[in-house]
Amino acid sequence: MSTTTASSAPAGAGGARRRSGRRAALLVALGLAVSGLAGSLGATTASAVPALPDAATPPSAVAHVGRATSAGCGTDPGQAPGTSVLRTLTSDGRERTVQLHLPDGYRSDRAWPVVLVFHGRGNTGAGTEAFSGLDALPAIVAYGNGVVGTGDGDRQAWEGAPYSAPGVDDIAYTNDLLDTLESDLCVDTRRVYATGKSNGAGFTGILACELSDRIAAIAPVAAAFYGTGHPTCVPERPVPVIEFHGTADATIPYDGDADRGLPAIQDWAGGWAERNGCATRPRVEETAADVTTYRWTRCDRGADVTHVAVLGGGHTWPGEDSYSGGGYATHSIEAHEVMWEFLHDERLPVRFLAERAGQGAAS
Repeated sequence: MSTTTASSAPAGAGGARRRSGRRAALLVALGLAVSGLAGSLGATTASAVPALPDAATPPSAVAHVGRATSAGCGTDPGQAPGTSVLRTLTSDGRERTVQLHLPDGYRSDRAWPVVLVFHGRGNTGAGTEAFSGLDALPAIVAYGNGVVGTGDGDRQAWEGAPYSAPGVDDIAYTNDLLDTLESDLCVDTRRVYATGKSNGAGFTGILACELSDRIAAIAPVAAAFYGTGHPTCVPERPVPVIEFHGTADATIPYDGDADRGLPAIQDWAGGWAERNGCATRPRVEETAADVTTYRWTRCDRGADVTHVAVLGGGHTWPGEDSYSGGGYATHSIEAHEVMWEFLHDERLPVRFLAERAGQGAAS
């Protein structure tokens, strides 16, 4: 992955689909061959962001499989900790970009979680970085950039929407991006999460269905769950989900829009609760005067589902650091903090690392 443009972190910031994962699988297999079934690499007690939970825990040994660390551990990341850099990579024969942020305190001898971020239609990775506060997380944060789609204006979009660019495989892009991150950086391959806003948030719903063997959990915000081209969802495992949406969102209505193929948000969340085998009806909590939280628990393999409803909220990012969309934006909660509390302890089951290693050895 080459570097094209560098910048400091913003002052306010706090086919081909499965095959593209084989490169990472081969890297895992090689890592297992070198490390055997040893314990963790370079345990440390340093904390990157003390104010947030679980500040980049040291990599832990994966029983009977090997380390959950990537091939990039011990290599020069090519940028300073605490900075954001626009990088390029090739996916499906097309040059793509990603705005890559390394956390404060990043070091290559410890494995870091990864948060993949997908912008809304017409926005950019850098634009989402500016309002989301995600740079404050103790994680590598990769803000993807979509390809200009159809409709009015030159607006970047993601697969799954009716206005996405024809022929562009964004699931392959996600696989290739993860392969590259794992090759260039020290990544905890069991702790990869996806979030985004609007069209990008809707795409994370597709990723949960299609890449449940690589992405541990998702956290969509103000999501447009079109699902065009992805009519069914059969993940390989239950996937933990936390979703945020404003009840007065005029762009992606909370109660859905049948004419546009958009589900009611509570129905979408309830669908994941059913898919994950949750044994309870949602527990309803008044989180703040303008925030109600619904929690489905006792789910299969601990894959709980949470829906955060912002009462009167618009098409916005809760706790936005700058303009994130039309309508009311709550500051009673910070979306990046709430989602991290949910995400940070979720881990991909060990068996997927073994399967990827086996596939890589066989290819």
